[in-house]
Amino acid sequence: MLFKRKPSHDASAPATGRRYLKPVVATIAVVAVLGALVGFRATQASKGDGKKPDAPVTLQFTPADIAVVEVRELVRSIAFSGSLSPLVQTTVRSKVSGEVNRVLVREGESVAAGALLAQIDTADLQSRLEARIAALEEAKARLDIAEKNRANNLKLLRQKFISQIAFDTTQSTWEAGLASVRSEEAQVTIARRAMEDAAVRAPFAGIIARRMANRGEKVGIDSPLFALVDLERMEIEAPAPASEIPSIRVGQAVSFRVDGYGERAFVGRVERINPVADAGSRSITLYLSVANRDGALKGGMFAKGRIVLDRTTPATVIPASAVREEAGQSFVFTLEDGKIGRRAVTLGFAEPQQGVVEVQSGLEKGLKVVSARVSGLKAGSPAVLKPAAAAPGKEG
Repeated sequence: MLFKRKPSHDASAPATGRRYLKPVVATIAVVAVLGALVGFRATQASKGDGKKPDAPVTLQFTPADIAVVEVRELVRSIAFSGSLSPLVQTTVRSKVSGEVNRVLVREGESVAAGALLAQIDTADLQSRLEARIAALEEAKARLDIAEKNRANNLKLLRQKFISQIAFDTTQSTWEAGLASVRSEEAQVTIARRAMEDAAVRAPFAGIIARRMANRGEKVGIDSPLFALVDLERMEIEAPAPASEIPSIRVGQAVSFRVDGYGERAFVGRVERINPVADAGSRSITLYLSVANRDGALKGGMFAKGRIVLDRTTPATVIPASAVREEAGQSFVFTLEDGKIGRRAVTLGFAEPQQGVVEVQSGLEKGLKVVSARVSGLKAGSPAVLKPAAAAPGKEG
């Protein structure tokens, strides 16, 4: 009999074992890699635990961020603006009528007091003067006759050869003749003054601002001929709020600038205060006088400046921007010995226009304070002051 051989189960065992072994090996390898990675990170972390902490950051300030405590006086003032005008000015007018023969000056020329500006024709005036002189001589002649008659009649009266009434008539004739002479003398004086007035002269030393007459023109009495100004003293009419008037007094100093003169400051004083407020603006006009000996200022220029109301005695002063508030206490940050400091201060008089404030206690002259509005400052933080940047073209 033929028997068939059955396959052996032992022969297939190794193949099946290999089939299940591969996944197991792969899993073990992944676990090993992950373990190595975790071990590496743990090692790095253990190394990092021994590292020193970072040093604190040093704050750097520029000169623009820092102010130096100084001692000086504070000035309280109010602003003003207005136009300049000569304090002494006039329009030279004709005092007689006639034709202008000569005009000797032009606009912008300086003239002395009494200088001849123009000449008006005097032919008619000369004739009038001569007529008045002749009338005076005639009146004097009549007076001489009346005086002789009076003297003779006085003798006759004393000898009682004539009556008192006859003498009184002679006395009246003499008195009338005397009055006539005086009248004619006055007329001669007027005629001579008219002759003098035909020569138009400067009433004071100044500058011709405008010429309104030319040669050959006919002018009448009171006709305008020249505008004359004296620039040695100028005046500014400046409106001021009525609320500021209680603080303004005659004699207070003013300082102002004028376009075209750069930073040059001109000074003056409060000369007068108008007693009535303007009906529209409710402002009160101030009159400010300005000395102008060099003639730099001209009429019509626009001035902008300040009126000094009062001054303090020299005091410790810092910029108002350096002051900080916390819980009702004023303090400042300082720069001392390379660190930020904090000092409590007691404040006094403030000057908003200049942006400064008086410090009554807490600071001394020369100390550096942080004037920039920097947030996050803490006392004790290291800080340095950077030197100012060199101007372009001055390096090396």
